[in-house]
Amino acid sequence: MILVWLLLIPLIGGVMAWMFSGLSRWIATLAVLIDLVLALQLWLSHPSMPIQPVQGTAIGAGLAWIAEVQYRWIPLLGASLHLAVDGFSLLMIVLTLFIGLLCVWMSWHDPVSREKTGFYHFHLLWLIAGMVGVFMAMDLLLFYFFWELMLIPMFFLISIWGGAQRKKASLKFFLFTQFSGLFMLIAILALYVLHGRQTGLYSFDYTELLGTTLSREVAGWLLAGFLLAFLVKLPAFPFHSWLPDTYTQSPTGGVALLAGVMSKTAAYGMLRFALPLFPEAARMFAPAMVILGVAGILYGAKLAYAQSDLKRLIAFSSFSHMGFILLGIFSMQELAYQGVIIEMVAHAISITGLFFVAGMLQVRLQHTQLDAMGGFWEYMPRMGGVAMVFVMASLGLPGLGNFVAEFLILAGAFQVHVVWTVLASLGLIASMIYSLVILQRVFHGKSKQTLTHADLKPLEGLVMACLVAAIVWIGFFPQRIVRSVQPVVQQLKQIAVKQNNSAADYEWVWNDLTLFK
Repeated sequence: MILVWLLLIPLIGGVMAWMFSGLSRWIATLAVLIDLVLALQLWLSHPSMPIQPVQGTAIGAGLAWIAEVQYRWIPLLGASLHLAVDGFSLLMIVLTLFIGLLCVWMSWHDPVSREKTGFYHFHLLWLIAGMVGVFMAMDLLLFYFFWELMLIPMFFLISIWGGAQRKKASLKFFLFTQFSGLFMLIAILALYVLHGRQTGLYSFDYTELLGTTLSREVAGWLLAGFLLAFLVKLPAFPFHSWLPDTYTQSPTGGVALLAGVMSKTAAYGMLRFALPLFPEAARMFAPAMVILGVAGILYGAKLAYAQSDLKRLIAFSSFSHMGFILLGIFSMQELAYQGVIIEMVAHAISITGLFFVAGMLQVRLQHTQLDAMGGFWEYMPRMGGVAMVFVMASLGLPGLGNFVAEFLILAGAFQVHVVWTVLASLGLIASMIYSLVILQRVFHGKSKQTLTHADLKPLEGLVMACLVAAIVWIGFFPQRIVRSVQPVVQQLKQIAVKQNNSAADYEWVWNDLTLFK
């Protein structure tokens, strides 16, 4: 029942925030805080779960759930309200609620959110509920429902509370994500029909569909439908054209949830659904996905360095780091899988911190143009200090969470893709350049204007302190995350090529890309 409450509390809280607009910030804070406490209690009480392999079942079928609930939904179609969580799911839910709580707190000092305050927090809470639902859904139709539910509040957050070009940005975001999501729905329906014809049982349940027998060609097409939705949402090269406008025009709370958590729902979907449902097809697609990941790392770094707007620079830096996640997933190595999951968390925290800094500067300056900034350390030393922490995290400084994640990804990928891993490591050098540009052009150099009382306010300081503590904790104690997700990593290892294979063993995969012949 606790899983149902994790969904209902933000949904009910959103409606109450809309109804009682004057108390909306307090209602939103209370709703997310209660949810966070429930999720943390569940996660911390189950540090790890054993794998329980079941003979004769498909990959991933033996994974034990920490909590599970299932209700009838559309029995005629074989759809149910099947919610379940393991260490991986709970980790992402805790991350969602943690960042969501900080977004609510940041709204107290964001003048944008003072317009239609109750309506703003309604969409913020429903966005959080949609993402929590994505991480709990074990029925593919239900998963798609929450996948699409996320888009609606995000669309309104951008179109109502966004920047000057918010209409264009919100429409582009909605069309890209909605259109790509339809391909995933087609793939889900096709898998549903094929499974029903084979077994006589028509079901959208994930554990049932894992046993579906598919030819390589059919599995390839179905995986392509899932991947299109995930690659757009991540985003990955070359499906990223919606990203710069959307990230730049979004309000601070919206862009933090979008870049910090919503993009991670795509990586979660790949690890939870795409690879276990279509293991042979995943190996077939792996070389192409690795190339796209490396291309995104390098291309995103180049674009980030060329930006004159702080929010666009941070947006492209986020796009570049998503390439590491794609590289790690399709390297199909245990170390890389561990690194991917840590990167999902560490990047969410560091990119949220950077966008919060950009948002606070935008409130004080009414713009985010780098050419008009400089010398702000004199007036905002505390903000400069926390900005330096997240800049260092972005460039992969040892002792912070991003370093651990990217090291594990590259160490895992190097075992099978030496050349591509070397090229990806060049992205770390590029990230040092564009990350230090933020610190230099914003906080150092000659001051171009005088600012008074511009440093962190108490609530802003509390928010940034929470983020700093989280990124440092991950950097020094990543074992807690690794232990909680190890059962998932072990399941994913069954999909991978054996670790003692060389890169040459991938030639059969590369030569058999039948979808592109």
